[in-house]
Amino acid sequence: MATKIHKICCVGAGYVGGPTMAMIANKCPDIRIDVVDINEQRIAEWNSEKLPIYEPGLSDLVAESRGRNLFFSTETERAIREADIIFISVNTPTKTYGQGAHRAADLRYVESVSRTIAENAEEPKIVVEKSTIPVRTAEAIRAVFDASETEHHHEVLSNPEFLAEGTAISDLESPDRILIGGEQTPGGLEAINQLADIYNHWIPEERIIKTNLWSSELSKLVANAFLAQRVSSINSISALCEKTGADVDEVAKAIGSDSRIGPKFLKASIGFGGSCFEKDILNLVYLCEHFGLPEPAQYWESVLQINDWQKKRFADQIVDSFFNTINDKVISILGFAFKKDTNDTRKSPAIDVCKRLLEEKATLKIYDPKVEPTKIYDALETDEGNPNVVICSDPNQTFEKAQAIVALTEWDEFNDIDFEATYQAMQKPAWIFDGRNILDHKKLAEIGFKIRSIGKPNED
Repeated sequence: MATKIHKICCVGAGYVGGPTMAMIANKCPDIRIDVVDINEQRIAEWNSEKLPIYEPGLSDLVAESRGRNLFFSTETERAIREADIIFISVNTPTKTYGQGAHRAADLRYVESVSRTIAENAEEPKIVVEKSTIPVRTAEAIRAVFDASETEHHHEVLSNPEFLAEGTAISDLESPDRILIGGEQTPGGLEAINQLADIYNHWIPEERIIKTNLWSSELSKLVANAFLAQRVSSINSISALCEKTGADVDEVAKAIGSDSRIGPKFLKASIGFGGSCFEKDILNLVYLCEHFGLPEPAQYWESVLQINDWQKKRFADQIVDSFFNTINDKVISILGFAFKKDTNDTRKSPAIDVCKRLLEEKATLKIYDPKVEPTKIYDALETDEGNPNVVICSDPNQTFEKAQAIVALTEWDEFNDIDFEATYQAMQKPAWIFDGRNILDHKKLAEIGFKIRSIGKPNED
């Protein structure tokens, strides 16, 4: 096995593979990095001025290294043959069929990449699980390698990502930790150290945690589960705050000041979204059930139930405020991405809220600064021929004749809206439903708006 890494191949040019490899390319200019994907359009976008992913700072990072030591292509077999290390960064969706349906991870793409590696690798490789995968996935990868006709022994490592969309570049630049798991054999330990040497270009040794394979794989699932649990916990309290007159932000600040708890992920909202939290919790539930642990399974499933309940509760509050009739009412929707500073709509709470309003025959005028209209239509399972879904290129376009504004993503620009002019453009009474608690509710009430928010006393 090579003692120095000269070439890296990353299979999968998505939200994990693209930014991660761009950072490594920037920090390790002496290493060639090939990011490959079977999706020709996605690769073309990575090679263009408009990347397929919006992430603050990503465009500059890619531009600095692309064509120098960072390359995007569909030449998967060639990149695998030439690489010393191969990262697997493909999608691992939740199964929709068979055993473990709607809970277990679907590993078909991981298995497919593993077979491609086995068929094309002409010498021993270090294969790194970068995708969010369930515990013991390495065994499945190893089984594919062992069943191949070649005699090469590939070392399999787990190196889960902990970056958050919207802050991915800063997370990659200065991570809390880098986790590398591998087999506790001489070959496995050497592979761990070789991968660690790459990260050592910019990350201190003390932030690199080295574990066995299974600990690394499980740590990713559990980290996301714990974060999601905090969101659901504070959201469950938000409902109690609304009933009692307490302010959820004040409660969160009080308990977040306790060093044993801390302030992160205690922001009440319409709920969490994104590609990881729900998927990872479902997989954790499946693992608990598989190993005969029904009580832990029920506990973690309740985190998802609270999240679904919070979205439904918020949407129902909108409908109830209009005496259960929003038929033909125009509603301004501010934000559609699952969080600010990303164009990702996967599992976005906005989808569920909008679908609920559409069921009630409301007309939605939707604005998001980074999400393409096609992604909005696809998420809502409709098209531009639907008169009840209007995609706007400017937030002000959404306000004309609207009876309500619904803030669903915490984009900073929404605080810069001229709400006095907005109030004049809307029908009366004019409502604002703040699903992210980002607006100045007192000021809006003084203008004349009727306000509903998450876990706060009403301002109207």
